[in-house]
Amino acid sequence: MKKIILFAAGLYICLLSFSQSSSPAKNAVLKEVAPASAGFSAERLARIDKLLQEYVDKKWIANGSAIIVHNGSIVYYKAIGYDDIDTKKAAKRDAIYRIASQTKAITSVAVMMLYEQGKFLLDDPISKYIPEFKNPKVLDKFNEADTTYTTTPAKREITIRDLLTHTSGIAYAQIGTKESNAIYYKNGIIAGIGVDGMILGDKIKKLGTLPLLHNPGEKWTYGLNTDVLGYLVEVVSGMSLADFFRKNIFDPLGMNDTWFYLPKDKQSRLITLYDEDTTGHIKKMDAWVNLNGKMYRDYPNMPGTYYSGGGGLSSTAYDYAVFMQMMLNGGTYNGKKILSRTSVHMMTENQIGDIDFGDNKFGLGFGIKTEKNAGHSPASVGSVDWGGMFSSSYWMDPKEKIAGQLFLNQFPNSHGEIHEKFKALVYQALE
Repeated sequence: MKKIILFAAGLYICLLSFSQSSSPAKNAVLKEVAPASAGFSAERLARIDKLLQEYVDKKWIANGSAIIVHNGSIVYYKAIGYDDIDTKKAAKRDAIYRIASQTKAITSVAVMMLYEQGKFLLDDPISKYIPEFKNPKVLDKFNEADTTYTTTPAKREITIRDLLTHTSGIAYAQIGTKESNAIYYKNGIIAGIGVDGMILGDKIKKLGTLPLLHNPGEKWTYGLNTDVLGYLVEVVSGMSLADFFRKNIFDPLGMNDTWFYLPKDKQSRLITLYDEDTTGHIKKMDAWVNLNGKMYRDYPNMPGTYYSGGGGLSSTAYDYAVFMQMMLNGGTYNGKKILSRTSVHMMTENQIGDIDFGDNKFGLGFGIKTEKNAGHSPASVGSVDWGGMFSSSYWMDPKEKIAGQLFLNQFPNSHGEIHEKFKALVYQALE
């Protein structure tokens, strides 16, 4: 019992540090400094260069754009490798990358901003705002031969909290289970990136009529939850998700390179998207990719109407570092208050109770490192993280006041261990 109390107290202190930062970074803009002045060894940071270059030389990746922030200052910010492996065009560190599921953190912040305005409570049923989710049903039997199925009534309604924690029972289209892939494909539901001519609200309303994989609150299932939340933002705010992000998050934070669909003057900075051949070496991805429904490779470089809160954004390493610094600051950056420290605290503490999530837990939009997983990586207990489909990863460590980000932009990546190696090299350089 004593060990449990000590663990709970330790985790609480780590999480609380997210919301009580006294860093001067709250009123400052991220700038590069000499690593030694911010507690890092420049010599040891150079090991990251060698790691990325090794993977480029072996043709396991085409490039990597990495950034490390400590105590509100940038101690490492580089791009290594090639934007174009054929012409040997060098990758630039301000290249725009498809961030896929790293969009989820931003959508979750948007939801919490509306929560802070008193627009809803987290335990409200989503059907109160999107009626198509009223009286949800759970998949009972599924016939793989013709994709027919039977259902049973769900034990309760889906709440906004269920969606933020991926415990609603909603699955993923295209990259989910065989059942969800088939049912969603048959009903025109897509994962929301690389498509055109679709409207978010139309698809989410249809999704609300389809069966859940399990009862709300019973399991953790990665799914289209954050896309539903994106539509919730539209319904409650009366704005498109793109406009809400721009007005309330991107413009105040100065995230000028983060978009669903890139303006023409930024399209030349979109990084090339890569695939793998059968030997695990990189090759350029085809213009259209068949992921149980085709995805357009260069989708950010076109006008579009579908705003996927779960995966639609593209951004730069610097822009996303700004977003992470805002979170580490307890909701404020460069004097602009995006969230209250109490909301940041809620987002970064365990919200799924005893529901299985391996050795870690899940908050409102983030995975959370726990004491049970303390020895698996150098990040502190209480750190939060996630990543994106196109081989990107980030984490925020409130104890050490570190934010780290590595973008690659390829799918699949059979050498994904590079992300954990990158994290190890960040901490070994910390003085």
